[in-house]
Amino acid sequence: MSEPLSDPIPLRGARPLKLVPRLKEQGYDRPQVAKRRAWVEEMTGCHLEEVGSFTISSDEMRGNIENPIGAVQMPVGVAGPLRVHGRYADGTFYVPLATTEGALVRSYERGMVAITRSGGAQVRVWIDENRVCPVFFFDDVAAAYDFAQLLPDHLDSIRAAAESTTRHGKLLRIECLPVGREVIVNFSYFTADAHGMNMIVKATDEACRWIREHLNGPTYYIFSGYNSEKRASGSLLAGGKGKKVTAGVRLRPEVIKAVLHTTPEGLVDMWHHTVLGHMQTGTIGYNGHYANGLTALFIATGQDVANVANSAVGITNFELLPSGEVYASVTLPSLTVATVGGGTRLGTSRECLEMLGCTGYGPEGAVKLAEITGATLLAGELSMGGAISSGEFVAAHESYGRNRPEEGS
Repeated sequence: MSEPLSDPIPLRGARPLKLVPRLKEQGYDRPQVAKRRAWVEEMTGCHLEEVGSFTISSDEMRGNIENPIGAVQMPVGVAGPLRVHGRYADGTFYVPLATTEGALVRSYERGMVAITRSGGAQVRVWIDENRVCPVFFFDDVAAAYDFAQLLPDHLDSIRAAAESTTRHGKLLRIECLPVGREVIVNFSYFTADAHGMNMIVKATDEACRWIREHLNGPTYYIFSGYNSEKRASGSLLAGGKGKKVTAGVRLRPEVIKAVLHTTPEGLVDMWHHTVLGHMQTGTIGYNGHYANGLTALFIATGQDVANVANSAVGITNFELLPSGEVYASVTLPSLTVATVGGGTRLGTSRECLEMLGCTGYGPEGAVKLAEITGATLLAGELSMGGAISSGEFVAAHESYGRNRPEEGS
């Protein structure tokens, strides 16, 4: 191991910073990871025995993390059975959820039981794409307008430039969005079973270089902020950022009473009043706790967890039918999931994906995982809605979600 590096630009009068040592070949094999962890222990005075006890191949961490010192452990529970009727996910599933929030797995399982006893959730994927949105800027509004009028005529050449950088990403279309004398260009891609953000950013940059060279050389930034990667925005409700998924189930009154401990009228009344609360706060969309299920499933299956921010934008709807049944649905317009790339190949992530039968490509890949995710979030909405409607929410967390001190302490 080399000596710790000093701060390259130390502040006057400040002590040099002790930077993490650089090891040969990035330091991904077990001995180098151990050396780096020992250095951290020396610098901080802590003992990292648990962090150093991991089963993931450290060599496989290359490309997923820098300066590795080990791995953290997260409890994984399983919820089910969940009956799903999708085009790709058609069967009964047991869903891995990684969390430290007590009562979460039990809550999702209760909703899954309600769905399964009602015959299962119907799920469909409506849109499957991802986007990068660079911004071009011009001397005046007229030049920006002329650029936006000209750009679609060169789609074939722009597509060729973009796709020259990737075997998997396919440029579907481009759309010009004017803002004063600037033009945001929405590049929409099909990314197959990968999240593909790094892939399509590279492709878009190559396309932008072609545009700058052949179309009067406008200056650009590769990100405008419009793509809403890892942030919530109103534009996500229309879709185009990930997979647009809907899931729905028809619940009989006897299932609502037996499993959710409320009535059809009570469930819909709860939905009505909490919609008003969402409107009062200016919330984008409406849901009870999408982020809970998304985060737990994302951690378990090796997804990019920060994409919970955009994936959690959506709409939950409860409708009272003339038959006395409730039709419950969720709409997830910007769900970002993958079964290849990123952390999906690491040991525990791969095993959790295997639990769901989502380790393949095509029909056994990301679209199947998206349908299972939609049904899982529907289950969570039903359970939370039932807990609020019946007044059981606090009691459930008291029973399952608190670390109680030992008696007499």
